[in-house]
Amino acid sequence: MVMEETNSSFIKTITGLHTELGIPADYASRFGLDLCPECQQSVPIGQDVFDRQQVMDPEAANAWFAMRDDAAARDLKLQVVSAYRAVSYQASIIQNKLDKGQKIEDILKVSAAPGFSEHHSGRALDLTTPGFESLEEEFENSPAFAWLTENAAKHGFRMSFPKDNTHGVAYEPWHWYWVGA
Repeated sequence: MVMEETNSSFIKTITGLHTELGIPADYASRFGLDLCPECQQSVPIGQDVFDRQQVMDPEAANAWFAMRDDAAARDLKLQVVSAYRAVSYQASIIQNKLDKGQKIEDILKVSAAPGFSEHHSGRALDLTTPGFESLEEEFENSPAFAWLTENAAKHGFRMSFPKDNTHGVAYEPWHWYWVGA
């Protein structure tokens, strides 16, 4: 019963945020994205490239550390741009873009609606490497990206939004999600 109440409360919160932000009611079906409840237990994983403390789900964090260390053993530096993100933070990202005059339809092609970002789960990472701008497609030209493409699955990670993905979301070579072993 507690899980049902929590789920009901979460859905009510998401519905309210979507209404406030002007996110279409058919968002989930249109983009084919699953609802992502917020991570309930997290551990610190260190600073991101902006010197903000980041956290992840404990199992995903262990997989991240192993993957990062594996890359480092091959002289590749993987750097975190973003990890866990609360629903409220995701809503503020969208609100900031709306405040700058962007249309919600355009925003949703590059930013998941609150409640649907894999970052909420504590299992997603946005990554970069020295010499490459954060959150830019140019990351695909880095040795780090080539290494991730070949090795991330060994650590339980997959790229969520490849080119021409079925969700209609912009290509994100930097976004990796831990699905487990």
